[in-house]
Amino acid sequence: MAIETKAVGKTFPTTTYAVGREKVKEYALAVGETDPIHLDHEAARGAGYADVVAPPMFAVVFKAPAMAPAIFDADVGMNFALMVHGGQEFRWGPLVVAGDEIQTNVTVRSIDERDGKGFYVFESVSRNQRDETVCVGTWTNIVRGV
Repeated sequence: MAIETKAVGKTFPTTTYAVGREKVKEYALAVGETDPIHLDHEAARGAGYADVVAPPMFAVVFKAPAMAPAIFDADVGMNFALMVHGGQEFRWGPLVVAGDEIQTNVTVRSIDERDGKGFYVFESVSRNQRDETVCVGTWTNIVRGV
């Protein structure tokens, strides 16, 4: 069975994520972050930031609401039950801090079949309220048995 590629190039609606101080602190604690700029807003301000700084992989938190519609889109046609995580890559820009509003767009970059598996590659671009690109992500999902 051949996989459908009509969704390549499709871009999904923008999502907005308001970065909260407590969410950044909770995430930092969950991943074992010990740098005070991630945990204490006074320490972050003392270091020159407006508020606590999100650890780099916090990007997954603000990108997830944008990725879900793409992964489950009927045009993409991915069988979620047979999907495995193939990888993700990030390129970071300015740091994300509590109080930022992050807008994310997701685009289907490629869909192809190799060795009986479907490879679905998405790109997410996230910008802050100053229109600075804070993170570009490439997400690869593999679907077994296509």
